[in-house]
Amino acid sequence: MRFLPRLLYLAVFLSLNAAAAPRAEHVFIISIDGAKPAVIAESEAPTLKKMAAEGAVTWEASTIFPSKTLPSHTSMLTGVGPDKHQVLWNDFSPLKGLVKVPTVFSLLKATDPKAVTAMFVGKVKFRHLWLKDSLDLFDFGGPQSSAPVAGTPEIEKDKKPSQMVAKQAAAWLKETKPRLCFIHFADVDTAGHKDGWGSPQQKEALKVTDQALWQVWQAIKDAGLADSSVMLTSADHGGHDKTHGLDIPDDMIIPWVAWGKGVKKNFTITDKVTTYDTAATVLWLLDVPVPAEFDGKPVTSAFE
Repeated sequence: MRFLPRLLYLAVFLSLNAAAAPRAEHVFIISIDGAKPAVIAESEAPTLKKMAAEGAVTWEASTIFPSKTLPSHTSMLTGVGPDKHQVLWNDFSPLKGLVKVPTVFSLLKATDPKAVTAMFVGKVKFRHLWLKDSLDLFDFGGPQSSAPVAGTPEIEKDKKPSQMVAKQAAAWLKETKPRLCFIHFADVDTAGHKDGWGSPQQKEALKVTDQALWQVWQAIKDAGLADSSVMLTSADHGGHDKTHGLDIPDDMIIPWVAWGKGVKKNFTITDKVTTYDTAATVLWLLDVPVPAEFDGKPVTSAFE
């Protein structure tokens, strides 16, 4: 009988440590800029649709207002709305400085300084989200070490194609196996502004972007990370005509797809999901405390 307390202690210790283990060893956030669910439904996007079928999905998630790229992605990666993060502009403006609230990358680094993190982006404006010591790599058409200045080629050509972003990201993640990685594809938004949301040209851009998504998905599998990773694929906004930014369903409704470790299979998410819930879900998966200031909540219903 004298061994009983010790056994009870051991059982409690093991249960506490099991509870503290991260739900996923690696998390990949994929953003398809401007990917309106209604356009996805009409487009050739076999990778995204397969991930949705194999995982958990809502085609009725919401972005924030204003439904624009930089404010929306800032909410996606900080877990708070524009009233808190105050990134209301939508271009690369170095004089405005960096986001003033923590990102998921800086919060992860605060709990695990050795965690490898990265951003691969198709637009230079994401510079505003690169907080000091939060990323091991910021890649915009290649690894970056310092902010570009007005008049440089980076500013003059402020977008990179999805295939280039995917190629860079796929090679790096196979070699490095990051804990947290954000990958952004710009082509669908670019085509929407040029030819219109739902245009044949935008649907073709979505097809090409879906192929880029496949490259990343395959790289995760090739790296042996599929069984320990979660991929969260979403968008920053939709669009109407050749623009976006209004508080209307065409602009505000976005997809939200979870695939990977612990994700429910063939599951339709019925809970309300907002883009800042992505950040909260990332931290929950990585066992990083979700700050009380967050507007976002983990989308726990998508997981077993």
